[in-house]
Amino acid sequence: MRLNYDPAWLRRAASSGEFGRVAVLAGGDSSEREISLLSGAAVLAALRRRGVDGEMFDPRERSLLELAGGKFDRVWIALHGPGGEDGTVQGALEYLGVPYTGSGVMGSAITMDKLRTKRLAHACGVPTPPALELKGPEDFELALERLRLPMIVKPCSQGSSVGMTKVERAEDLPAAYAAARAVERCVFAESWVSGAEYTVALLQGEALPSIRIETPRNFYDYEAKYVREDTRYLCPSGLSEPAERHLASLARAAFAAAGAEGWGRADFRADASGRPLLLEINTVPGMTGHSLVPKAARAVGMDFDELVWRVLETSFTRRAAGAAEGAARS
Repeated sequence: MRLNYDPAWLRRAASSGEFGRVAVLAGGDSSEREISLLSGAAVLAALRRRGVDGEMFDPRERSLLELAGGKFDRVWIALHGPGGEDGTVQGALEYLGVPYTGSGVMGSAITMDKLRTKRLAHACGVPTPPALELKGPEDFELALERLRLPMIVKPCSQGSSVGMTKVERAEDLPAAYAAARAVERCVFAESWVSGAEYTVALLQGEALPSIRIETPRNFYDYEAKYVREDTRYLCPSGLSEPAERHLASLARAAFAAAGAEGWGRADFRADASGRPLLLEINTVPGMTGHSLVPKAARAVGMDFDELVWRVLETSFTRRAAGAAEGAARS
């Protein structure tokens, strides 16, 4: 069995029964497992409050084959990081013929790779900080020459800022590279951008109000995201209306360039002139108490349960091939 995709199939659900039985995929075995479990638990609770027949499904504990054979009608993907956000599980669900939320195989795979996302976005006119792939110590001198200090060193495809280090002295670059290389083979250095940090959530093609993030730490790292209580989230972000529209248009353009769809988040940082530069795209953002997309949704009067429902509606854009053909004939 296979899935067909058509964005025209997106629709609003009037009742929980339209979704059928839903598996909430959470956990997995990436470095973001614990955050994913928190997201999944919050999503499942919200679905059940709205009357949806949902069940938690941890692919580290259960075979994905259990999703096939009509046991589940669709999947709400709450897996973060490699294995869940990189097209892997999306490809498995395509093969099994089970509709799922969010981006497909291509969009998930591309956006999980921050470096390739930057290259695509830049080619499509979305500005992004200069970067250089670090294949080994032989690239350190070139990075220092082209990017200058300070810079930030990142693994290409980890989420939640895992493995990232801000480098302010040349002698610290080897350690930063080693920290990133410890979690992934692909590593790159990026020019440090010192301006305000913003994030824009997209839901069913529409941009939610931007959020300005303020943290006393060097950058919005794992601790600032999930541990610290002094991180500030400003929504409205304080941008003028034209600047807000511009940021939303950049987020939509970045999504289109990478093939992302359904829902997600685009992160930016402003340079010295105030110009927003794309940092990355998240196709399965966190849904915890510290998470950004629920904060943006609240700014337009959408509570958490409604947000989870609207994300689940994105699964309507995918149908098992037989069902899609039958719908086309009717």
